[in-house]
Amino acid sequence: MTQLLEFDAPGLEERERPCACGHWAKYVGLRSKTVLTAVGEAQCLRPYYLCEGCHQGQFPVDVDLDIENTELSPGVRRMLATVGHEAAFDQGREQMKLLADLTVTTKAVERTAEAIGEDVERGEQQELKCSLQLDLPIPIGPRIPILYVEMDGTGVPVVRKESEGRPGKQDGELAHTREAKLGCVFTQTKVDEEGYPMRDEASTSYVGAIESAEVFGRRLYAEAWRRGWARAKKQVVLGDGAEWIWNQAELHFPAAIQIVDLYHARQHLWDLSAELYPSNSAAQRRWVMVRKDKLDDGKIEALIRLLRSAEAPDPDLAQDIHTEINYFETNKERMRYPKFREQGLFVGSGVIEAGCKTVLGRLKQSGMFWTVRGANSIIALRCCHLSGRFEDYWESRRTGAQL
Repeated sequence: MTQLLEFDAPGLEERERPCACGHWAKYVGLRSKTVLTAVGEAQCLRPYYLCEGCHQGQFPVDVDLDIENTELSPGVRRMLATVGHEAAFDQGREQMKLLADLTVTTKAVERTAEAIGEDVERGEQQELKCSLQLDLPIPIGPRIPILYVEMDGTGVPVVRKESEGRPGKQDGELAHTREAKLGCVFTQTKVDEEGYPMRDEASTSYVGAIESAEVFGRRLYAEAWRRGWARAKKQVVLGDGAEWIWNQAELHFPAAIQIVDLYHARQHLWDLSAELYPSNSAAQRRWVMVRKDKLDDGKIEALIRLLRSAEAPDPDLAQDIHTEINYFETNKERMRYPKFREQGLFVGSGVIEAGCKTVLGRLKQSGMFWTVRGANSIIALRCCHLSGRFEDYWESRRTGAQL
């Protein structure tokens, strides 16, 4: 490998190169550096140029081989990105030694994985910028029977400086997490023998970040367009009852069928029953079963009447009942489940629920605390990998020989 990386001095006609400052960089000599490759350490001997105007040096070979400002080859960085997004960074270091017999530090795994994630995110931001300028992909290809968009949020533990001034879940308590928002897009072309919808295999792509709902909504909008939103015969947005979800759905996907996850809606009934009948599970079940039937049948007006008839022994409970009534009233058209089932549509947001565990669970392991920057880089890397675009990313980086 060292022999392959020994480059000759440039010819007389190639001893000057243009510099970004407007002057010319002149050839100085051959310089060597150690590069860790997939087969071990090697020495790279290559020409060095120095600009007399700004005194900045250039190594054109480093750019060609994608080793500029790093001593890790693209192959090794690809490995580090893979192990770094999958598990704890120290575990990634152990895997590098076990599987490739390469010795790297835990910090090298962390820095490389985050750097690759940041580069992936820069590409995503460039596509997002184009979409905001209405430079959207032309909808070419066959019609898509059903295209779904789902979104959700979950807390990611962060270092103290990232949560300063943010209230926690309990009164008087400071926050220890920041909400990471995750979105997914997938297709459905058929139902099973019993009429239940079937998600198309390997059709799910993900986007996510710790960011405001407004910024995230634009990110998910760009992903939906990339996946063929304009070519979908049916467009569906699925989510729980969070207000920010439906605000973004109305803003970016106004023509879509909107469905509140049935299982989240049922949970609202169970939570209320626990307040009405504390320590009485049998009474809770009886209370929920009657009302769950109304919910499952899409008879939301009848469900609301039953909730209004509930007796509240104290003002706090009365307020909770009122809050739940508002929840069902606001989302009633998103809860016509028989109508959705007749169309062969999903009524549960299990895909995004599983996605939160799969994509974001990596960041919620015991003892982990993140900066927003570090968390977003790993989220971008995991979304890229789990969306099946990891190899495409490396192919786009490839500019020279594979080390």
